[in-house]
Amino acid sequence: MKTKAAVVYETGKPIVIEELTLDKPREGEVLIRYTHAGLCHSDVHIAHGDLEARLPMVLGHEGAGIIEEVGPGVTRVKVGDHVVCSFIPNCGTCRYCANGQQSICDMGATILDGYLPGERFPITGPQGEYGAMCMLGTFSQYGVIHQNSCVKVDDDLPLEKAVLVGCGVPTGWGAAVNTAEVKAGETVVIMGIGGIGINAVQGAALAGAKNVIAIDPLANKREKAMELGATHAFESAELAMETITNLTRGQMADSAILTPGLMTSEIVSDGFNAVGKGGKVVLTGLNKLEETNIQLPGSVLTLYRKELRGSLFGDCNPTVDIPRILGLYQSGDLKLDEIITRTYTLDEVNEGYDDLLNGKNVRGVVVHEH
Repeated sequence: MKTKAAVVYETGKPIVIEELTLDKPREGEVLIRYTHAGLCHSDVHIAHGDLEARLPMVLGHEGAGIIEEVGPGVTRVKVGDHVVCSFIPNCGTCRYCANGQQSICDMGATILDGYLPGERFPITGPQGEYGAMCMLGTFSQYGVIHQNSCVKVDDDLPLEKAVLVGCGVPTGWGAAVNTAEVKAGETVVIMGIGGIGINAVQGAALAGAKNVIAIDPLANKREKAMELGATHAFESAELAMETITNLTRGQMADSAILTPGLMTSEIVSDGFNAVGKGGKVVLTGLNKLEETNIQLPGSVLTLYRKELRGSLFGDCNPTVDIPRILGLYQSGDLKLDEIITRTYTLDEVNEGYDDLLNGKNVRGVVVHEH
């Protein structure tokens, strides 16, 4: 069948909207009709070449939709199911899944190559075989994906909101709740209030943090943070330091969650300096894989027993945490509607990313037309 999709052919060039050919689902695979896709910064990292991926690649790794067809051996979902896609698949049986660490499932090894198990490329076009970002490629009307990337959700959940729980919400929420292990009464600093950071704010507030300090240079982002659980907001770490010191009587923050668009050594240092003894610094934002962006005084790390932690997918287990987080949305404890700034058609995807890079959006969503 044919599908219209947003493709990166060459880094640094605009994303191209192209009609491609999609194969039928095979063993363990499903055909999904994508209804919505989230505009996440990681797609920009591919388009700009910060993350080296195999090109051409259909972009989009935050998605929701309806299962149209299933291949042989599919047991997780059936035709008609509403699903949220997990940007890291979860096989359930590798060492990490079995250990309750689904976010580092071995199946995630090929997310930047974009093929399904067996080096299979269901998408073909003018330049041969096309990868799909995170084995999903949600900026396409249809996709053939592995059942291990699907999480069934309630039929009555609005997919235009639930789509965010495929990447941005669990990544930010989990960075606070799981990786930083925020507890009631603590002081938490969140640096960078985009689609990930705003959910770290919500996660920290929901976990009972007494002080949630949001740091972002843009006034619209600070305003949104204050609306969704932050107690204080500053435009730079430098300006926040006095308040952090005073609020904690000099003990500094219990954790700093770093969610910038591009991780730099300066941001890591700011986070390190914002936490006190036994403090945790959580790295969620990305940069080039070979970029050295952690340069810190090791003796201070040791003497103050500070910790640096990498957080992927918020250390969530998608099969459990996607429904759990959606349950919090259904009960009104977690806001999704309020973090969607604007919707776009697939043809407007470049405009959507310009808006993201210009700081206009907390989160943009592509609404697929069929």
